[in-house]
Amino acid sequence: MSRRPSFQKKGGRRRPVRKDKRPLTTVGGVLAAVLVFLILAGGWVVWTYRGPGPAARHGPATTVILARGSSVGEIARDLRGAGVIGSREVFLLAAKLGGAARHLKAGEYAFASGEPMAQVLSDIEQGKVVKHFVAVPEGWTSDMAADAVRAEPVLTGTTEAPPEGSILPDSYQVERGEDRAEVVQKMRAARDKLLAELWANRAPDLPLQTPEQAVILASMVEKETGLPAERPRIAAVFENRLRTGMKLESDPTIIYGITRGRPLGRGITMKELVADTPYNTYRIAGLPPTAIANPGRAALAAVLNPPKSDELFFVADGTGGHVFASTFAEHQANVAKWRAIERGRAAVAAAGAGAGK
Repeated sequence: MSRRPSFQKKGGRRRPVRKDKRPLTTVGGVLAAVLVFLILAGGWVVWTYRGPGPAARHGPATTVILARGSSVGEIARDLRGAGVIGSREVFLLAAKLGGAARHLKAGEYAFASGEPMAQVLSDIEQGKVVKHFVAVPEGWTSDMAADAVRAEPVLTGTTEAPPEGSILPDSYQVERGEDRAEVVQKMRAARDKLLAELWANRAPDLPLQTPEQAVILASMVEKETGLPAERPRIAAVFENRLRTGMKLESDPTIIYGITRGRPLGRGITMKELVADTPYNTYRIAGLPPTAIANPGRAALAAVLNPPKSDELFFVADGTGGHVFASTFAEHQANVAKWRAIERGRAAVAAAGAGAGK
C-alpha cells in the first residue's frame, strides 16, 4: 500500500514535505571523530606525563639549574630545552591543575635518563636538589676550614678564615652558586647557637668566666685526644689544674704557636718546649690567648659539664689513649712506662732500618 506524501500550504499552493532528511548522520560522524581525537589526545597527554621521559643526551642523568624566582613557564621551558621533558605544555597543564605550580623550588637537579615527567614534577615540588657538602672535622683550625670552603667548586665568591674556634665542626650542605662567605657565616652561627645553649646549662663553679674561655679549653681537649670517651676526663683534669693554679702543660698549644695548628710532623724539641710564647702552656699560667682549633659539640659539652674528679695528670698509654693520675708520683710512674714504650718502638724502628740496608 503506497503512502501519499503530506502537503503544507504556502501562498495558496500546496508543497510536499519530506520527512526523511538525514543531516544528523553527518553531525554524528563529526562528533564521533572529535570524541576519538579527544581520547587519543588524552591518551597522549597521560602517556607523556606518566610514561618514560626522554633519554639523557649525555651520560645517565641531566643536570638542570632552576634559578630563584623562575615562573612555572620558565621552569617548563628550561626543562624542555635541556631535554628532560617531552612537552612544555603538558608540564604546565599538570603543574597548574595539580597545584604544584605554587610550590616548585629553585636549585640544582639531576634527572635520570628517561625519568617520567610526573617524577620530574614531584622532584621539583619536593625540592630534591643535588646535595653538595663541605665537611669540617672536629679539631680542624679555621685556616683549614676556610681552605675546604674555598676548594668547593660549586661555591662562589671568596672568604677569609674566621677567628679560631668560631665555627662548629660539622658537614654542611651547600648549594651551587652559594657565596663562600655566607657558608662560613652559617658555620659561625651554628657554633654561636650551640655555645649559647651549652653555656646556659653549664655546671656551677666552673673555673671559666666567659663562653670564649670555654671554647679555648674545649679546643685543647679536642686536640689532646682522638677518643671521644676521654674528652670529659681530660676536661676535668684541665679544670682541676685551673682551680689549683697549675700550668696546663698541653703539647698541642705549643704546636699551634709554631704552625697555627697544622701537623708538626715531628716531636716537639726542647727549645720549643721552653720557648716563652703566648701559646706555650708549659710557660704561661692559665689559658692561651685564643682557641687552638675548632672544638666539636662533645668537647664543648665536656668542658661545660665535666665529671667530678681529683685527677691532675695524664700521659699517653701507647694504645692511642691516656692513663690518668691524681698524684705526681703516680704520674711519674706512668711517664716511665710511656718512655719505655717509646724506647722499644725506637729500637724496633732502628732494627728495621738496619735490615733494609
